[in-house]
Amino acid sequence: MHTIHKKCKICKKILKGRSDKLFCSVGCKNYYHSNLRKASNQAAMQINEYLRRNHGILLELLGKNKSQLKLARSVLEQKKFRFKYLTHFHVNSKGKMFHYIYDLAWMEFSDDEILIVRKK
Repeated sequence: MHTIHKKCKICKKILKGRSDKLFCSVGCKNYYHSNLRKASNQAAMQINEYLRRNHGILLELLGKNKSQLKLARSVLEQKKFRFKYLTHFHVNSKGKMFHYIYDLAWMEFSDDEILIVRKK
């Protein structure tokens, strides 16, 4: 019967010891987790940049004093608004979905119009 030897995820050395072991040393384990965090942080930073940019676009259009504004979808598209990035959403009692970016939200009013609102 042939026994299968598990190898270290980093350096590929044959592992000795526990059957659930993944790394041959603390160094390999630290290297793996450090690079995993780095990749995760880079993805989060990119998404946060999209969210900040989207929020800035909504804030610029809404201004300081307005609580809501209806405009053409093309206005947001021209400003390179990324519709798929949001922090959360809310469906109101009429079944309309508000897409939030922090304290500001947008809702598809029709195929061509977007309603921007400020959360109170």
